[in-house]
Amino acid sequence: MHGVKRKTGAVVNTTPDSNKARKPGTRLAEAARAYPQAELPWDNAERTSNDPSLTVDVDGFEGPLDLLLELARRQKVDLHRISILALAEQYLAFIEEVRKLRIELAADYLVMAAWLAFLKSRLLLPEPETGSEEPSGEEMAAILAFRLQRLEAMRDAGTRLVNRNRLGRDFFARGMPEQLVVEKRQEYTASLYDLLTAYAALRQRKIVSQVTIARRQVWSLQDAREILARLVGELRDWTPLDSFLFQYLPDPKMRVTALASAFAASLEMVREGHLTMRQETAYAPIYLRGGKQGASQGASTATTRGE
Repeated sequence: MHGVKRKTGAVVNTTPDSNKARKPGTRLAEAARAYPQAELPWDNAERTSNDPSLTVDVDGFEGPLDLLLELARRQKVDLHRISILALAEQYLAFIEEVRKLRIELAADYLVMAAWLAFLKSRLLLPEPETGSEEPSGEEMAAILAFRLQRLEAMRDAGTRLVNRNRLGRDFFARGMPEQLVVEKRQEYTASLYDLLTAYAALRQRKIVSQVTIARRQVWSLQDAREILARLVGELRDWTPLDSFLFQYLPDPKMRVTALASAFAASLEMVREGHLTMRQETAYAPIYLRGGKQGASQGASTATTRGE
């Protein structure tokens, strides 16, 4: 029976035949997706070029431990042929030599060797049939290769940044600064209606610059009363109010104020009995004539004489 085990969104076959059929790149990609947060213990290790390096001689490989990890990442070294006992013995001998120099360096190599031994043990053990949350040996190898690729990419990026040309060291700026040339361009976005409105407003400000209101000459009520008092003896018949006024006022502008003042004065004289006023209908001409005050005075004189 073929078993399938899910790891956080990734599907990994646990059958040995299926593992052999898959390519190394496929296992690496699946493991990277299954364990995105996996970290190598030596990601933060700090070693200088002058520090001694651990050289191992195990079955199938002879050289530095860093090179062994690099070859394991590229799958050029079969981890099944590596002797854990030989690796531990060579590590202990190396630790005795370098622990007096830098204890951090010894701890770094200890973690690297322990991780490599743990990885080999997982590859040698058979796949568990029950569901387990622990990653398999091939998955851990793929995670190791993926993390090493990321570490190598970061180191290469840092090397490229350091080797780039720098201003003031590899190339220099000009001694005389260049003057900036400012080019101004006018763009009109107004419509024809906006243009005509602005022109009309400008013309209106120039045409109507100052307005002077001339002072009008008006007739007072006293002036109209004096004129009517002089003419009251001549009014024997009904005479229009404006007939004798317009002959003294030829200007049409003065006739309006004279007619209004004469009408108000005539009302006062009618109240006093000096005039009699008549109007047939609304908006009809107004007629005036002498009042009855003089006739009443003459009648009273005749009655006195008879007695």
